[in-house]
Amino acid sequence: MLKSAFVIRPSQALRLLHINWVLLRHGLDEIILAAHLFRPVRFLMYLTPWYWLRGELPPRGERIRRSLEDLGPIFVKFGQILSTRRDLLPDDIAVELARLQDRVPPFPDELSRKIIEEALGQPLEAVFSRFEPTPFASASIAQVHGAQLHDGSEVVVKVLRPGIEKTIGRDVGLLRIIADLAERYWKEGRRLRPVEVVQDYEKTIFDELDLVREAANASQLRRNFLGSEELYVPAVYWPYCKRNVMVMERIFGTPVGNIQSLRDQGIDFKLLGERGVEIFFTQVFRDNFFHADMHPGNIFVSPEGQYIAVDFGIIGTLTPSDQRYLANNLLAFFNRDYRRVAELHVESGWVPPETRVDQFESAIRTVCEPIFERPLKDISFGHFLLRLFQTARRFDMVVQPQLVLLQKTLLNIEGLGRQLYPELDLWSTAKPFLERWMKEQISPRHVLKQMRHNLPAYAEMVPDAPVLVADFLRQARQDQARNQEQAREMDALRVAMENASRRNRDSVAGAALLIAGALSVHLNLADNLIWLGLPIPGWILAGGGLLLLLRSLVGHE
Repeated sequence: MLKSAFVIRPSQALRLLHINWVLLRHGLDEIILAAHLFRPVRFLMYLTPWYWLRGELPPRGERIRRSLEDLGPIFVKFGQILSTRRDLLPDDIAVELARLQDRVPPFPDELSRKIIEEALGQPLEAVFSRFEPTPFASASIAQVHGAQLHDGSEVVVKVLRPGIEKTIGRDVGLLRIIADLAERYWKEGRRLRPVEVVQDYEKTIFDELDLVREAANASQLRRNFLGSEELYVPAVYWPYCKRNVMVMERIFGTPVGNIQSLRDQGIDFKLLGERGVEIFFTQVFRDNFFHADMHPGNIFVSPEGQYIAVDFGIIGTLTPSDQRYLANNLLAFFNRDYRRVAELHVESGWVPPETRVDQFESAIRTVCEPIFERPLKDISFGHFLLRLFQTARRFDMVVQPQLVLLQKTLLNIEGLGRQLYPELDLWSTAKPFLERWMKEQISPRHVLKQMRHNLPAYAEMVPDAPVLVADFLRQARQDQARNQEQAREMDALRVAMENASRRNRDSVAGAALLIAGALSVHLNLADNLIWLGLPIPGWILAGGGLLLLLRSLVGHE
């Protein structure tokens, strides 16, 4: 969480005023006037002519999207990432934010040349036989130039924008301030958790600033699909990859969104749609390493109908438990076993252990039964997963970032598949894949594979086994002796506590008898002290009390 008090610098204050002006200009008064500072003067809004004369406003999602576009590329990027948090956002806002386009004017080619030469430590001509000064792609973080190496290889050169770290740091700092204010004073703030969203955004965008990380992601994904007929990943030229410069193989294909061009090439759209689904599930379950930014701008199609992927800045991974959680849940959903879904959520720790399984099951059934009443081809798998997360959120489920990336990627893949082939039945493709994967997880072949994987570690332990066994036995004997000693000490302590209790009892009784006997002698009350029908002299009482006191002092039994 952010600190409760923060200092706003003058430059930040001016930027915040500009942000407020943009929001007001787009009719987002409710966001500004919900702030604690402006609440006392909120009534003035209704007295201004522009409030009554501005006419009917566009939907709120569109107004928010236009505001982010006016605020600049970093806010556009934030909106794009925010659109993936459909477990938090209302659908109308998430849909509008997904339409944000990350396109900004390119920076001068002279600056690109300078950055590349400084990063590679040599003149541009020493590396490239041809360098295209005009970039063919320009976004908020980087731009891409075409080039050719001296061996004739066609490549692309990705260059980070100069000063982008400072710009991002400034705007992320402002987003932190805005998020903190929203969480405190906006009625929807706590439910939408803006501080958490900004923290996720900060991590994601700063990861994208390291092009060596992106190159490593591309290399891994290329290895996973080497020789595949479904997906091609361009090669990385590692000698020319630095933190702010990356050189990759140039690909030539048709953008997947250019439907007419693909149709003219005779591409099989049904096969293309099904391949997209297969690629997604293969990355998630076979490789546990998936391209998490597969929007149409990053996907191309070769003349042979093979997908080609670019831009590997955002990659998702799942733990083995996450994989099993998803596979088991999805299969239980396919079979409408909502009880099992609820139990899996509790068993995996995704919801608190004290969650009432019957109540959770009822909530899931309420969401899912209307979905299953529709034809399978009309059911959105991505929105189905989204509804699951939204329902679980009500039961305090904390959605992990990797699952948010998974949901976003699935929505992209499904939307892409339906665009290519509207009759695409993602369920019929997904269910056999998941059933096959689950069988493989418990097959003897998989068990042997795991044993072979762990064998080197076990083999290293074999020479030390006698020593380890001897150490274990010695430690067991020491523990046994220590336990016996502790037991003896506990017995001695118990006896000492019993003796102390007995001495306390004797001392109290002895003192009482001594005082009673002394009073009896002094006041001559012996005739009034009767025990078993006989008078008791006071000196006997005093003597008995004295004996008890002496016994308690010397500690005798």
